[in-house]
Amino acid sequence: MKFAVIETGGKQYRVSERTRLKVERFHGEAGGEIRFDKVLLVGEGDDVQIGTPYLSGVSVAGTVIREGRGKKEIVFKYHSKTRRRKKKGHRQYFTEVEIVSIK
Repeated sequence: MKFAVIETGGKQYRVSERTRLKVERFHGEAGGEIRFDKVLLVGEGDDVQIGTPYLSGVSVAGTVIREGRGKKEIVFKYHSKTRRRKKKGHRQYFTEVEIVSIK
C-alpha cells in the first residue's frame, strides 16, 4: 500500500489513500479539492523515496470534507500564595480532509 508523509500547518502526517485527517484550518469549501505539495517521503513496500527536505514532482491530492472546531480545552493558570487564578477555554479550528491520491 502506498503511503506518504506530508507537512501542513507546521505538523507532519503519515497518509495513504482514503485516509481522513484533521489538519490546521485553511479556507476551502466542502467538496473542494486541495493539493499538498510539501511531501517529505513516499513509500510503497520496500521502495522508499526520501526528500531533502521535500520531494519534487510529487503531490498528494485530497478533498475537503468539512471545517469545524475541536473540543474545548481548559487552560487554567494558578499561582499559590497570591490567590491568583485564571481559567480560560480554547477551541482550535480545523479542516477535515480525505486523501484521494498520491502522485
